[in-house]
Amino acid sequence: MRNEGRAIRALIADDEPLLRDMLKFRLQQVWPELEIVAEAESGAEAIQLFDEFEPDLVFLDIQMPVLTGVEVARVLAKRCHIVFVTAYDEYAVEAFNRGAIDYILKPVNAERLAETVERLKERMASAKPVAPGSLEELLAAFTDRHSPRGEHPLKWIKASQGQHLHLIAVPDILYFRAEDKYTKVMTADAELLIKKPIKELSEELDGDVFWQIHRSTIVNVNCIARVGRDHRDQPLIYLKGRDETLIVSRAFAHLFKQM
Repeated sequence: MRNEGRAIRALIADDEPLLRDMLKFRLQQVWPELEIVAEAESGAEAIQLFDEFEPDLVFLDIQMPVLTGVEVARVLAKRCHIVFVTAYDEYAVEAFNRGAIDYILKPVNAERLAETVERLKERMASAKPVAPGSLEELLAAFTDRHSPRGEHPLKWIKASQGQHLHLIAVPDILYFRAEDKYTKVMTADAELLIKKPIKELSEELDGDVFWQIHRSTIVNVNCIARVGRDHRDQPLIYLKGRDETLIVSRAFAHLFKQM
């Protein structure tokens, strides 16, 4: 594990570059003596970089390509301390605490991260790495939760604006609209593009929050200011923070029958 007399060395593994940068920035704020020695974009790369740098501590995003964070932890658990990074706070706290496993919730909050760091320092000073049984229990829980049909819907979307790529928090999106080969992503102050089709989005978004109102449009119901009617008595959606209205097709008009 750790060599006494030197700074704790850490590896960050997350397939989202902006989220890696945010975590690194927050860690520098609350744990300046921590040395980030490597960053990985996938679970497989995390294992390769671990073998190269042999860090004391690894921050693992739960969902990564090729190998998940939990699967990577199976390989590394006896060789270092593990901190999982997850957006799924509705069940993560129970699952992690039950196994005495360290975790960070996305989006990374400085105050909450500071609490995790203090807990982690105590565990690194006295506790052994996570027991394999705890990891197996956690892996089973995540396998059940991450099953098809968006039981755990999209939290972030990578969208382009000109030559720049942005990471957008899904709750900040007012609506999606299909146009040609792209889908528009509309926020209160920006218009961006993704290549994911509306049909695929409808299966990955939280259906309680994002309603399909047209074959080409999905709207965030939290961003609806009011619902009016056009001359044909079809619902018209007025949005918070934008001037345009969205037309609800007849196929989806039943959603607004009482409005």
